[in-house]
Amino acid sequence: MTAAVSTAPTRKAASGTFLKLFARNRLAAAGGMILIAVVLIALLAPVLPLQDPYAQDLAQKFQRPFSPGHLLGTDHLGRDILSRLIWGTRLSLVVGVVASFGAAFFGSVIGIAAGYFGGRVDNWLMRAIDMLMAFPYILLALAIVAALGPGLVNALIAVSVVNIPFFARNIRGVTVSLAHKEFVDAARLTGQTDLGIMVSEILPNVLPVIVIAMSTTVGWMILETAGLSFLGLGSQPPVADLGSMLGEGRNALITDPHASIVPGLMIFVIVMSVNLVGDGIRDALDPRLRSGALTRPMARTVVDREAVPPAPEVPALLDVQDLRTEFRVGKRTLHALSGVTLQVRAGECVGLIGESGSGKSVTALSVMGLVASPPGVIAGGTVRYAGQEILGAPFARLRDLRGDRISYIFQDPLATLHPLYTIGDQIVEAICAHHPVPKAEARKRALDLLESVRMPNAASRIDNYPHQMSGGMRQRVGIAMALVNDPDLIIADEPTTALDVTVQAQILSLLDDLRRERNVAILFITHDFGVVAQLCDRIAVMYAGRIVETGPTGAILSDPAHPYTRRLIACVPELGGGRRELHAIPGLPPAVDDLPPGCAFAPRCDKAQPACRGGEIALDGFGETRAVRCLFPENADAEARA
Repeated sequence: MTAAVSTAPTRKAASGTFLKLFARNRLAAAGGMILIAVVLIALLAPVLPLQDPYAQDLAQKFQRPFSPGHLLGTDHLGRDILSRLIWGTRLSLVVGVVASFGAAFFGSVIGIAAGYFGGRVDNWLMRAIDMLMAFPYILLALAIVAALGPGLVNALIAVSVVNIPFFARNIRGVTVSLAHKEFVDAARLTGQTDLGIMVSEILPNVLPVIVIAMSTTVGWMILETAGLSFLGLGSQPPVADLGSMLGEGRNALITDPHASIVPGLMIFVIVMSVNLVGDGIRDALDPRLRSGALTRPMARTVVDREAVPPAPEVPALLDVQDLRTEFRVGKRTLHALSGVTLQVRAGECVGLIGESGSGKSVTALSVMGLVASPPGVIAGGTVRYAGQEILGAPFARLRDLRGDRISYIFQDPLATLHPLYTIGDQIVEAICAHHPVPKAEARKRALDLLESVRMPNAASRIDNYPHQMSGGMRQRVGIAMALVNDPDLIIADEPTTALDVTVQAQILSLLDDLRRERNVAILFITHDFGVVAQLCDRIAVMYAGRIVETGPTGAILSDPAHPYTRRLIACVPELGGGRRELHAIPGLPPAVDDLPPGCAFAPRCDKAQPACRGGEIALDGFGETRAVRCLFPENADAEARA
């Protein structure tokens, strides 16, 4: 009883979310309303005050629309077109839905079995599907009806059979990717049978794909069934569906066009509304589209700001002033960055640290204009490179900077490297996109870079595809691509995460040599305080989309001022343990769409006071070289003064 009570709100919330996501697609919502109206009218056909759809009156044949007693006119036998249209729509909808269920059931069974078992089972089942796909589906449907005989049921069977390969292929592809997942292996270890695993583990994961496929094929099945009826192979007189009505009226298309135009328009309305609803269901069920971004992201982040902050008196290579980035999802506004200010000077390495979700990566992506729009929007602030504003710069200017003067090392190289091109081709492309050099010279440069990032057997690896390499090797490729054009600024988003300790030390040494020899500036995003201590000159600590403390690395690591910084450092284990106690930060970071007033860290801080929750807290200077966003800093100097 308890389980039922606890799951009910979850299901209700899930259905509410689905409807909201579906309604965001206005075309899908309009199609849904039209389809609901059509279905309701068809369902109410037995109780509506309609004339007998089979009653003939030759004296009243081909009456025009809006004739007395015949709103849509009559056909060649004097039968009321409105009555036959509603009853025919009812029949066409039933046939389309039943055919879709039939094709989905048998196609899904074949696809799940082929993808799960693989080997000979997969080979035999897929070859049978290939034989069905070898015939044009209309000709195959005609052949099936010819073999079974004309009739609506036989037409339904034919339409279902010719659509089985569509479902089988789609479901088989999804099942192949699931068959060797860890949760399937765990089910085998528990002793479940193959049938039990397919029903309890595989089917729930492919069910959204089945639903989406059905929603997008119902319209086509209605159209295909109507086509068979139009040729006289579907419903037989006197029973009529939309296709047979269209076929009966074609002979009088010139003299009495309404007899064929009316059912033709109804077919158009049904198929179009079903397809629009199918698109809406696909968008609502696809987790990648749940942010509301139903359009392709723009080439750069949308800038929607009221004013531009003034330039600093002492410009740096990279100046970020009061940067505010939002994600506008429907009526919600997620404040990912709430006024970030930092500078990176030539030859300097600045470390950006903080918990996951604090805004580090969004800061880096905002600098490059790479936050996906929609839903991302830069709502305030400015980003200046070498004294020039780049947020509002023309796209051509931004494109020239990306990958040339400003390089980015992404956190997940597998997602950023193109799976269909070799790593050598991708590095060469990064060179040739900004500098007109021969491909042979660019390839030599690419090979030198791979060797400089300690790629094993670089000469043979240069022609490998990303999937042929380990995570650490792919990360080295990403670092090589960032260095390829001798940039002035490198934004490194956790570039050593996938590397082992030895290679990490080599990469950090390489980056350190680059900034010292070539005066390269580095904005280094990481969770590793050891990396920060080794590489960074200054540190900027982020929390809830804001910089809460900044200053020289040694000063902050040895004597942090902000309570959040102090607790972050206290969470780091220390070799030769026993000298200090590890601490965990209680609670969770705040939701960025509902930030608390005042200090965002106050709900988790054991030294918070009422003033901390009173209002905006500025990032004020703290000593000569540091700044902290806290009313009551707690480093050694502050405690001594207190």
